[in-house]
Amino acid sequence: MAGTLYVVATPIGNLEDLTFRAARLLQEVELIAAEDTRRTATLLQHYSISTPTTSFHAHNEGRKQSTLLDKLSAGQSIALVSDAGTPTVSDPGTRLVAAALDRGLRVEAVPGASAVLAALSASGVASEQFLFVGFPPSRSKARAKWLEKLADEPRPLVIFEAPHRIGKLLGHMHELLGDRQVALGRELTKKHEQLVKGPISVVAKNLSAEKGEMTLVVEPADQSEHETDRPSNILIYKEFCRLTDIEGLSRRDAISALARRHEISSKTVYKAIEDAK
Repeated sequence: MAGTLYVVATPIGNLEDLTFRAARLLQEVELIAAEDTRRTATLLQHYSISTPTTSFHAHNEGRKQSTLLDKLSAGQSIALVSDAGTPTVSDPGTRLVAAALDRGLRVEAVPGASAVLAALSASGVASEQFLFVGFPPSRSKARAKWLEKLADEPRPLVIFEAPHRIGKLLGHMHELLGDRQVALGRELTKKHEQLVKGPISVVAKNLSAEKGEMTLVVEPADQSEHETDRPSNILIYKEFCRLTDIEGLSRRDAISALARRHEISSKTVYKAIEDAK
């Protein structure tokens, strides 16, 4: 009989957040495929689990996949774990899971900690629906296009970001999305956990330390922007021409100024200008 591939969620910080089922399965399987065996070793040591581990990350996923599939086919059960949280969500493992299913092998999810849901549940943002978008592009131009596509999204956004890039991301968001309310979670469930909520400008100004894992919840676009009381495209275009031709503002600064003045996104201002031409 073939083995089972268990997709096991592990704590995002606090080691006590491992479920009873996850602890049992990590003890019972023949092998643990871990994104970082050193980080997983800390968890296993905490629970006195001695199961062998093998590294399985973005750089060796293709090379190791066939070996793991052969072990599953031979009857060994394997637990797939990431550094923290639920595997395959902005982490490696999706191709392995898909290949296992294609072979007719059994795959079981072992749910548990999730940075997405942890941040969302404590953010105070209405979340009957939400959109998880993972990590934004690291390059400025690509990030701007990425944010512009999300500017009118009617659902709350959940974003992951590296600590050394969070300041730039917030600045870019303020420019393109307006001064929306956000909730920034840092080091969630850990000793120095922090959750700060407020307008983007305030949260960006009061970043205490750009360290630790960052999860950002962004309130959705204000749908009132699309109501009839919004300035007409012609009016926005005339104001834009005055700012650029008479006051000497750059195109970019003029769009930002109009977005702030009318409390709409930069994307909405840009579209109004183009439609009015």
